[in-house]
Amino acid sequence: MSNKPTTTDLQWTDLDQRAVDTARVLAADAVQKVGNGHPGTAMSLAPAAYTLFQKVMRHDPADAEWTGRDRFVLSAGHSSLTLYIQLYLAGYGLELDDLKAFRTWGSKTPGHPEYGHTTGVETTTGPLGQGVANAVGMAMAARYERGLFDPEAAPGTSPFDHTVWVIAGDGCLQEGISAEASSLAGHQKLGNLVLLWDDNHISIEGDTETAVSEDTLKRYEAYGWHVQRVEQLPNGDLDPAGLYAALQAAKAETERPSFIAARSIIAWPAPNAQNTEAAHGSALGDDEIAATKRVLGFDPEQTFEVSDAVIGHTREALDRGREARAEWDKSFAAWRTANPERAADFDRIAAGELPAGWEEKLPVFEPGKSLATRAASGKVLQALGDVVPELWGGSADLAGSNNTTIDKTSSFLPVGNPLPEADPYGRTIHFGIREHAMAAAMNGIALHGNTRIYGGTFLVFSDYMRNAVRLSALMHLPVTYVWTHDSIGLGEDGPTHQPVEHLAALRAIPGLNIVRPADANETAIAWREILRRYTKVFGEGAPHGLALTRQGVPTYEANEDAAKGGYVLFEAEGGEPQVLLIATGSEVHVAVEAREQLQAAGVPTRVVSMPSVEWFEEQDQGYKESVLPPSVKARVAVEAGIGLTWYRYVGDAGRIVSLEHFGASADAKVLFREFGFTAENVAAAARESLAAAAR
Repeated sequence: MSNKPTTTDLQWTDLDQRAVDTARVLAADAVQKVGNGHPGTAMSLAPAAYTLFQKVMRHDPADAEWTGRDRFVLSAGHSSLTLYIQLYLAGYGLELDDLKAFRTWGSKTPGHPEYGHTTGVETTTGPLGQGVANAVGMAMAARYERGLFDPEAAPGTSPFDHTVWVIAGDGCLQEGISAEASSLAGHQKLGNLVLLWDDNHISIEGDTETAVSEDTLKRYEAYGWHVQRVEQLPNGDLDPAGLYAALQAAKAETERPSFIAARSIIAWPAPNAQNTEAAHGSALGDDEIAATKRVLGFDPEQTFEVSDAVIGHTREALDRGREARAEWDKSFAAWRTANPERAADFDRIAAGELPAGWEEKLPVFEPGKSLATRAASGKVLQALGDVVPELWGGSADLAGSNNTTIDKTSSFLPVGNPLPEADPYGRTIHFGIREHAMAAAMNGIALHGNTRIYGGTFLVFSDYMRNAVRLSALMHLPVTYVWTHDSIGLGEDGPTHQPVEHLAALRAIPGLNIVRPADANETAIAWREILRRYTKVFGEGAPHGLALTRQGVPTYEANEDAAKGGYVLFEAEGGEPQVLLIATGSEVHVAVEAREQLQAAGVPTRVVSMPSVEWFEEQDQGYKESVLPPSVKARVAVEAGIGLTWYRYVGDAGRIVSLEHFGASADAKVLFREFGFTAENVAAAARESLAAAAR
């Protein structure tokens, strides 16, 4: 079936059309072979994805990590074949056998795109809307990167100028995270961001009229986006020329993010399955695929049919990529010559290294004084701000509480913002009250590379962020979450704001490191360790969540072993320890006071501060046993949250002083007393454990 595009400067040959139709039958065949998947969107979106990869985007299939490349995000991750087929056609390393192995064990083509698993996949998508927010973060990072390395260049002339392209579906735009992220993008005037909306009117439950009736284009206009709509061809297919013209117009719009609505028919041109919800998430069936192949001029008896002419044509993307890369290399070399100091910074940052002497800038806090760990964290950030220019971040409208302002004179805000500290390359990000989008944008910033990102809110609101945090861990991304007000110690705001289950729930996420420092010096050591652990190598990096106090806590002597996750803060006196007190955060000082009571009663007692269970578990068995000797059965763990984390450490004779219910609205000292976080109660638990161990 021919669908010649409308007149434009787009060069569109019969081979281009054949390649698009090939993508359609490959999508149908791949899902049919495995017996499950989402063929319909990949079929209808084939002209859009092909136009991007073959006609519009600046990319080099031979080097998927080229700094100068455009980024592509498939937010509609269920339609992973949309991306996989274009990666195969363009020459990223996927071959026909990989498409045949779709959704099977060990394949390069899992059900949803996975960053680090498949070359050319820029981010893991699947949970709808996450990709939209990732792309917003990538666009923010691109602007900040330009500010680090080439701020004076005219628009469009810097080797650090590139475009972030997104394909999103109806489901992505229904999820609240995309609204948060799109609002932020409009406010930030991210002119390097283009979102193509696959407006196919179909979701799992059928026509989207079941759930949505708003005018999406007007919504995006209200966000401050540049908005276009691409009309269908008379036969109902997407119009490549119309798409091409809209994409080029969007790229030319540098003052606003761009939104392109493209009305498609899901599973086009399958005779019976098109425009049905069944085509969204089910194999079409042999008969329907055969009928579709007849419509498109393919042999219905063949599967995975790709002609030599088509693959030869699409692999010319390698030649175009090589040419684009060579042109960019000249620009980059000229920039390096003109900017030797910035080039040295670029090399250092790109290698994941920190500036010489950065650790000397970290504050050391005087023992004996009381200071909230959130305040200590803020002092660390301000100290690092002068020496680590790639470190930036902010808060979800809680900067004064989270202490996340790295530079009060420099806010990441676009040209035209009326605030006096506004700077398009500013250091401090104001994410607004958008916790979920903040977390996902941070993922996008980390994925983009060449900066180090952190973002803050209250620990209780990590619930709003959880899906994005989970993806941080799944992708091994070096993002840092600054979660303050970490317990009932926040006091009068009451149980709605007091995290109880959050520490245990976050520790349950594989690959996420939670760090709850006991005092100011542990906080500084924690930041140092987090920065040291930064890596751009997939599989080696990890996100971190700092859980910090609102209230002041005593400051102890700095101990470098805090970076090991658990260590002996105070040793038993008068003999080998008879009981171990294990605590985190603001409860460490309670354990220290309990130790004093026990020691006075003749019970040699060791206090173990364990700021990070995950870091502690990385240590060798010898070290772990030196901190928690197996011979000492009497143990008490103390943490103002549910005790789920601590059963593996206290054993059968141990006791846990925890909070197995919600908090209340009262002064923090009252709450700690009423809920049993006192030295007396911890000492009593220790005596119980000693008795149990003696049985």
